[in-house]
Amino acid sequence: MQVTPISPEKLAELLAERIAALPTDGGRRARVAIDGAPAARPGELADALVEPLRLRGHPVLRVPADGFLRPASVRLEYGKQDPDAYHDLWLDDGALLREVLDPLEPGGSGRVLPSLRDPVADRATRAPYTELPPGGVLIVDGPLLLGRWLPFELTVHLMLSPAALARRTPAELAWTLPAFARYEAETDPAGAADLTVRSDDPRHPALLER
Repeated sequence: MQVTPISPEKLAELLAERIAALPTDGGRRARVAIDGAPAARPGELADALVEPLRLRGHPVLRVPADGFLRPASVRLEYGKQDPDAYHDLWLDDGALLREVLDPLEPGGSGRVLPSLRDPVADRATRAPYTELPPGGVLIVDGPLLLGRWLPFELTVHLMLSPAALARRTPAELAWTLPAFARYEAETDPAGAADLTVRSDDPRHPALLER
């Protein structure tokens, strides 16, 4: 395993280069996952990729995965702090597939629903559909995205050591830590992802490559 220390700015540029190099022949669109626990701040990296990709001529659509959580009646069926439910039930991967990923298949309509449900208000967002042009890039960010058979052209995992994850997770979310331990054991996200970024210190990430 080759470990390359890199600045956050250069990391965004490097990932933008990798994404821009994905095949877009025939008007294809690239679907990219930024996978990581909330403590790893996957949304910040997703945001940092938008401008570099646009400068390379690629329209970008950001879709945070927390806009596709199941209703509270399903998420909280086993209690408000059940790590197995958090791992298995919270993300509505069927809706994410149907409303976001499938329309971007080659020959698809390109019409994407940017969000389905507000997880705080627990009601539909009523967001309008957005069309991602041919050659565009979709970026989905959030936790526990890998191992679900979701079709992404590139997957990036933000890896935290158990100590860093525990240290950087707010006390009110400490109950999720067993879910991430299970994710590591069952999915091996660092091995499953196309690219892995060690993110123990957000100021000093490192790219891990085989």
